[in-house]
Amino acid sequence: MQVTEDNFEKEVIDKSEKVPVITDFWAEWCGPCKMLAPIIEKIVDSYNGKIILAKINVDECPGLSDRFGINAIPAVKLFKNGKIVGEFKGLVPDSTIKKLIDKNL
Repeated sequence: MQVTEDNFEKEVIDKSEKVPVITDFWAEWCGPCKMLAPIIEKIVDSYNGKIILAKINVDECPGLSDRFGINAIPAVKLFKNGKIVGEFKGLVPDSTIKKLIDKNL
């Protein structure tokens, strides 16, 4: 799901009280972001609803980028119970993404 500054609290913070939400901060012009997107989507799909993926376009949501100190993309943050419980930057192996998710389920 695409998240904006207007619905971030509801779609990420509030939902993370029930199920972990992994946020992908990305931009249309970012090559590594385009490479990571299908990988992270496939991994999240494999968890059958046990985790939610929220995509945040940094060009459209500069306030969220500032709020979370995004200075390089792709940047991925995992929210659980309203707080960041894990994160990584850049293109990482599938195993890194799965470890982050498994640790927080």
